[in-house]
Amino acid sequence: MIEGSIVALVTPMDRDGGVDYSALSALVEWHIASGTNAIVAVGTTGESATLTVEEHCEVIRQTVGVSAGRVPVIAGTGANSTSEAIELTQAAKEVGANACLLVTPYYNKPSQRGLIAHHTRIAEAVAIPQILYNVPGRTACDMLPDTIVALAGVPNIIGVKEATGNLERGREVLARCPAGFAVYSGDDATALELILMGAKGNISVTANVVPAVMAQVCRLGLQAAVSSGHERERLVAEARALNDSVAALHKDLFLESNPVPVKWALARMGRMRDTLRLPLVELDSRFHYTLRTTMQKCGVL
Repeated sequence: MIEGSIVALVTPMDRDGGVDYSALSALVEWHIASGTNAIVAVGTTGESATLTVEEHCEVIRQTVGVSAGRVPVIAGTGANSTSEAIELTQAAKEVGANACLLVTPYYNKPSQRGLIAHHTRIAEAVAIPQILYNVPGRTACDMLPDTIVALAGVPNIIGVKEATGNLERGREVLARCPAGFAVYSGDDATALELILMGAKGNISVTANVVPAVMAQVCRLGLQAAVSSGHERERLVAEARALNDSVAALHKDLFLESNPVPVKWALARMGRMRDTLRLPLVELDSRFHYTLRTTMQKCGVL
């Protein structure tokens, strides 16, 4: 099972908007050196919505190649077309991804029965571990706990990224899903608390900027979740203190739509250019002081 801090990796781009594969390789190496436990390639943070199919597959291929088995690579292969999601998932399998992350179909707003049919079809078509991804704030489609429980019994579906930020929702999913089905947080602000309830890790935006800190927060949280008594209290206190030290990043990396702020932050750190694909544009100047100040307070600058 994939556990711990799982970075939802940005896709670096050059001055002209093409994928910067050199910067991508450097980011992968930095994350491995910093203790990141796994990498999501071409998720929401990786601007999957505006990459071509060829770019999408090549980013996954290169991430797998640079990782070279040192950490698992989870490929973002969701789409609002079931056939396209199958194509992307098959391509990810062929280049060696360890698992795939499949967002709920966006814009067309399927019913819960439609979600079950969509994810079941993909799981039956491609024999690779698949993680459901529920982020209704972006997709206008909420995968309800009943649906997650139903899909948890489908072969090849091994977990869910629960990104609502609703801890009661997370608690229900954890309580109702079978043993061996992994629940991951997709909300940095509440991730530690969900891990303490039994989630297996955090698919994180903040980890793009402070990978070592987020790896340690997740490690302490996972240790605390299986500890008791004074040892659990010690681990929880240490994890919460460390998480609090970067809590402002959890908030301010969403001053505008992700990944606009995180790319701005990484550019200030010298890790890549601050280039996005339209319709996303550079972080509004009115937010520069706020994010720069937060980065300084968190020890990033």
